[in-house]
Amino acid sequence: MGKLPLDLLRQFVLVARAGNLSRAAAQANLTVSALSHQMRQLEERLQRRLLDRGPRGVSLTTDGCSLLEAVGEHLDGIEHALTRYHARHDDELTISASPGIMSGWLVPRLPRLVAAHPELELTMQSGSALVDFRRESVDAALRYGRGQWEGLHSERLFGEWIAPVASPALVAKMAGADPNDLSGWPLLGDPNPANRWRDWVARYGGELPHRYVAHFNSFEAQRHAVLEGMGVAMGRMVMSRSLVDAGLLVVLGERYLPVQDAYWLVYPARSREHRGLQVFREWLLAEAAAYCRQMPQPEPVEEP
Repeated sequence: MGKLPLDLLRQFVLVARAGNLSRAAAQANLTVSALSHQMRQLEERLQRRLLDRGPRGVSLTTDGCSLLEAVGEHLDGIEHALTRYHARHDDELTISASPGIMSGWLVPRLPRLVAAHPELELTMQSGSALVDFRRESVDAALRYGRGQWEGLHSERLFGEWIAPVASPALVAKMAGADPNDLSGWPLLGDPNPANRWRDWVARYGGELPHRYVAHFNSFEAQRHAVLEGMGVAMGRMVMSRSLVDAGLLVVLGERYLPVQDAYWLVYPARSREHRGLQVFREWLLAEAAAYCRQMPQPEPVEEP
């Protein structure tokens, strides 16, 4: 069999952990067909079937599980040991964020960062999956949650508020309807499994509809539906405020409800001395403080 190329094992671990060839290929900067060919090459070299390929992704066979257990942690250890030898440039910075906060909050403010620090070379990565700082060349991430990510430094940026939002066209169509009584308004189902409509009704009263106009499995798709006047959504203000300020959305009743989750700057220990991150962090905290001052303050209520 001879010695196995280390790259084949690295790609196998990527595929095994991603459970999907497309995601693993994107992480490895390869085409799906090239990565698939490498996996078949590895199986031929080992004379073992390592992956079961299905329409929804790939899963490990018994031999595949054994191989991952045998080499996965060792490859992680090699990558970690080599991190200190990677070329680091103080003016290069890679930041990851979910699509909502990236497009709705961060990107509109980035021109100010670039103007103040033209020496920075920014790479912005947008995606819903959490960054694995052990294996990805990302310096920091903006995350939404409760600030509890093991082994990472977390700094709270600002909280989140929710409120019903609708397009001006829908508001005009519903002329005369009370914006504080949503029983007669067309409502869109909440992509959040917790269903923030329940939190809203529990605080401000009213009843949940017998049926929603439509359900969406992503906030991005729901936002487009709201902009098209399809119905009223329970909007997260970090994603919606810029659209409200631009006159593209209206907050019905101008009432806000705080939630427990917040937005955080998260980074591993290796990034603490990176000058580019220090500059970004200082700028980001100032922007976050300014944003908090500009936001309408909701009534002090017990968090759901």
